[in-house]
Amino acid sequence: MNRSSFLVLGILSFSTTCFGQTTTTDSQTLQALLSEIRLLRQDMQTTTIAAQRAQILIYRLQGQEAAIARASQRLDDARDKFARIQNEQKHVASDVKQTEDFISNTENPATQRKELEDRVRQLKTRLELLESEEQQRQTREIEAEQQLRAEAVRLERPARPVGAP
Repeated sequence: MNRSSFLVLGILSFSTTCFGQTTTTDSQTLQALLSEIRLLRQDMQTTTIAAQRAQILIYRLQGQEAAIARASQRLDDARDKFARIQNEQKHVASDVKQTEDFISNTENPATQRKELEDRVRQLKTRLELLESEEQQRQTREIEAEQQLRAEAVRLERPARPVGAP
């Protein structure tokens, strides 16, 4: 009987040792899995933050590109209006010269001459207005060029990180 109790005691001790190791192995496995999950969670958070920052930078870039497009459009409009004013100014100056030449080279009745001289005065007044408007348009064109350059500089400047001061 002594042998059988020794055998039972041996089996119990062996099974406890085996089961105890299994519990320790399971616990180590669970700790390793838990650690891996935590690392994956940290990686996901880091990736999410990086994606959000990239998205913010993309929005900023799109905003800057839109600002450049608007500034470029304003410059094109200013140049177009400036060119139209210059063209109209040339036509009015040509009309003044032609009318003055017509007055001086032909003999006209007094009433017709007076009408032509009134026309010359009107054309000269219009020419003065166009010259004033030309200066304004030129100023607007210069301002539009400066704005476009400023927007281009903002686009070329490296962007600060989102969280940086």
